[in-house]
Parts: sequence; C-alpha cells; structure tokens
Amino acid sequence: MTSKYILEITKRALLIILICSINKSYSQELNLPVATQYLADNPFVISPTFAGIGDNFRIRANGFRQWIGIDEAPQNQALYADFRIGDQSGIGINLYNDKNGLTRQTGGKFSFAHHIILDYYSKQYLSFGISFNLNNFRLESEKFNIADVSITSDRFTSNNNFDVGFLYRNKGFYASFNASNILPKDIKQFYRAEPNLLRNYQLYTGYVYRSNRDSRTEFEPSAYFQYFESDKRSSTDLNVKMRFLDNQRTGYYWIGASYRFLNDQPLKPLTVGPMIGLKKANFYFAYSYQLTLNELAGFNSGTHMITLGLDFLQGISNCPCTQTQVNY
Repeated sequence: MTSKYILEITKRALLIILICSINKSYSQELNLPVATQYLADNPFVISPTFAGIGDNFRIRANGFRQWIGIDEAPQNQALYADFRIGDQSGIGINLYNDKNGLTRQTGGKFSFAHHIILDYYSKQYLSFGISFNLNNFRLESEKFNIADVSITSDRFTSNNNFDVGFLYRNKGFYASFNASNILPKDIKQFYRAEPNLLRNYQLYTGYVYRSNRDSRTEFEPSAYFQYFESDKRSSTDLNVKMRFLDNQRTGYYWIGASYRFLNDQPLKPLTVGPMIGLKKANFYFAYSYQLTLNELAGFNSGTHMITLGLDFLQGISNCPCTQTQVNY
C-alpha cells in the first residue's frame, strides 16, 4: 500500500468525520435538511397541515447550496405545490433531489390536510394533516477515487413512511406540531448496527402582528424546534420578519433574519443570516444567506438559498379556516 493511497484514505476519513460531527442538526435518509425554506412564506415545507390554506394554487421551487467552498457539500433542490379542494381541505406534493457528498436522495411527499372552525367569532381554527413519504437513497460508489473491496456495486434502498401533524390558529397566532417518519425503518437487508428509528418532531409557532386593520406593515416573530428521537439531539431557529404591503394590497416585500443553535448550546449559534423576499401579482421570489459560525466557518463562505414561486387559479373559500394570515 503506497503512502499516496494511505494519505487519500486518511483525508477522506477526516472529512467524513468532520462533516458528520458538525452537521448535528441534520440526518440524511428520510431526514432532509431544513434551511430557511419554510420562511419563504411556505410553511408547507415542514408540515402537511398548511396544505390548502390560501386562495391560490401555489407552486414553489427551492434550491440551496450549503457550505460554499467545501467539495461535495450538501445541496438540495425541491418543488412544492399545494391547493385547496372544496372549502375546508387541501392537498399537496413535494418532490426533491438531495445530494450530500457521494450519497443522493430522491423522492416525494404526498399530503392531505383538513381544516375546521373551533370558534367562528374569535377566529380559532384547527387543522389536521398527513403525508405519505417515498424516499430513494443511493451511494454513488462509481465516483469513489479509492478502491474499497467491501463496496462492489451501488448501494440503493427505497423506503416509505408517514408524517402526521396538527395546526392551531387564533387570529394572528399559529402553532403547528409535526411528527415525521413515525414508522420504524426496515433494516433486515442492512448491517445490524443500522439505525431503524428515524422519527423526529417539529414545533413551529409564531405571530403575525399588525397595529391596525388598515396597516400595511406586518411584524412576524417565529420559532422552529426540531427533535430527533434516536439520539436526543435538537435544534431551534429564532426568526423575525417585517412584511410591507403595497398600496393596492396586491403584493408585498419582506425582510428578515434567522438564528439557529443546538439546544444544549444556545449561546453558540450554528448559523445566522438575513432574508429578503417579494410577491408581485402571481410571482414570488425569496433569497436567504446563512453565515456558518461553527468549526466549519474557516472552510466555507456560508449557505445560499433561493425560492421562486407562482400563485394562480385564485378561488376564495367560503370557510375562514382556509384563509391566509398574510393581510393582502
């Protein structure tokens, strides 16, 4: 075995260990990374309960590139679409392509949500949602630069699972709880040490505040909490947004910021960064940047995310339980 071969193995091993130890907030295979996609006025990203809330057929295309400057760093492209059926239900679909080093995931989620009125006069609504998840996971062994006798072909597996959740709304306040990958993973074809518990939980809550009915400015603080049952790790996003409606109330633009940390290290943020976005007529655009503040900070220039969207086929519901909280 040559010294060059040993050096190549060592470099790859160190890089894998570093990324796995730093990227504690994410776990691949049915646990796709969440950057700030949900803050681009698209909470359907994190919970099926938001499907069908609003007056349009909504399509959002999202792409983000993590840790710019690091080879084989995570990147993700996804398409989200949801729309209302009837006055009180909604359906949605999410298709994605996720790449992390020499591993790749493709798949989709198919969601249904139903919304009911708890109290008409105080504007209290409750929503229930469920998603069927289909995930394909592949190890791209043909791209390996070194020989490994233990890997003789592509490693591929396909899994399916479910998400369930509920959403409570009261005027400008909202709180959603979601349980993802509620079924254990079938590991019969894998090595016995393969983890079979992929279940994780998300809590997303916030408040859309406006000073009065005629105000064209909205202030929206929010928080997103995620907990992984398998190893008890968890993280929190603290977010703030200011939304400015145009004079005709046909669109708006917004600015915001997000602060992410591991819950056992609240004063040591993982990322922090600004966000901007706008909606004009049927077109939507958003951009966010996250500055890395952990041990990888010296090796990359941060994470970039772009969202493009279209809203069309407007149809106002007869039920206030499917009205959006954005006042336009």
